[in-house]
Amino acid sequence: MILTETGGQEGLPRYFEQCFAAAKNLKQGRLDIRLPDGRVFRAGGTAPGPVADIAVHQGDVFARMVREGYLGFCDAYLEGWWSTPDLQSFMDLVNADNDEMYNSYPGQVIAQFYEKIRFWLQRNTKAQARRNISYHYDLGNEFYSLWLDDTMTYSSALFESGQESLEKAQIAKYASMVDQMGAQPGDHVLEIGCGWGGFAEYAAAERGLKVTGLTISQEQFDYAQARIAKAGLSDRVEFRLQDYRDETGLYDGIASIEMFEAVGQQYWPAYFTTVRERLRPGAQATLQIITVADHRWDAYRKGVDFIQKYIFPGGMLPSPAVLRAEVEKAGLQVRRSVEFGQSYSQTLRRWHETFNAKWDDVARLGFDERFRRMWNFYLTSCAGAFQGGNCDVTQITIARPS
Repeated sequence: MILTETGGQEGLPRYFEQCFAAAKNLKQGRLDIRLPDGRVFRAGGTAPGPVADIAVHQGDVFARMVREGYLGFCDAYLEGWWSTPDLQSFMDLVNADNDEMYNSYPGQVIAQFYEKIRFWLQRNTKAQARRNISYHYDLGNEFYSLWLDDTMTYSSALFESGQESLEKAQIAKYASMVDQMGAQPGDHVLEIGCGWGGFAEYAAAERGLKVTGLTISQEQFDYAQARIAKAGLSDRVEFRLQDYRDETGLYDGIASIEMFEAVGQQYWPAYFTTVRERLRPGAQATLQIITVADHRWDAYRKGVDFIQKYIFPGGMLPSPAVLRAEVEKAGLQVRRSVEFGQSYSQTLRRWHETFNAKWDDVARLGFDERFRRMWNFYLTSCAGAFQGGNCDVTQITIARPS
């Protein structure tokens, strides 16, 4: 029997009634919660939407949610206190216009305050920026090569139909970056955050550009160097292991693909000042940046989410309005922007599928089941956020005035 009310039910876990009452604020979709004793409670929205169910293995999870809020619920998943047969469906449900569940637990404020202090200690000074990037990208080139596509691109692809290969969609993203920037054959372009060298290889080989790429990840630098040498493009591409703030050259264009998210709000002015000073007058920069919805920005910036705690320490997303304000504050002009959040949802779902298909190989590198749960939580929560419109990704083109 499936229950829809807690009245008359005895022996419920502590604070389950409060948490279930919050779950009943769903606008869309349906959630079934199976308690350790086998009872199933259903919370349903008034509109159709994603359907998910979770199994609770440790009854104290609800007390933890009240005490620690959203992050407590995330941590409980990593520790095996609850599970679900379809984590992606659960994340799609949470992100399906169900804002009432956001920040709805009393302990959220206390837990977020503690995490905010820890987050502040990870702010991106040059030394800390290198440590923060190393934390994520230096997990090993072999790790990423197992589940990324052959271009070794760790950013949103740009899908046209949704049926094409991930590799084709990644190359379409690179092409869009060059097109939006307006770079012409022979131009010298700076790439801030060059990753494993995919954009630089495309720009040099297919578009005739000269590229200088910057990274502060030793693993990425080594891989990118070898990649470009193998492609025979060393005369057109140079990589430097250095902080973007230390660059002094002048360029015909700038590309930066999902590096801004790691800069940290305190250093946004320095980032855009660098972009302005490194562009020739009249030249353009195209930046691919993840954004959080304007209506969520205030709550987001005051807290620390799962991604900031476990995946990208020191990171911060702007909202579209905040991003444009920062650009203009630096004396730059917004020329155009292209948004493609649904492509990111598709990209993340492809990564999630491949990550799990390759799990045995990943595990042989020394990663455990907790790490697997953490990355599954990360990939599916992001896919849900892009599908639900809580996050978006933009290629925004900005110019230094002539």
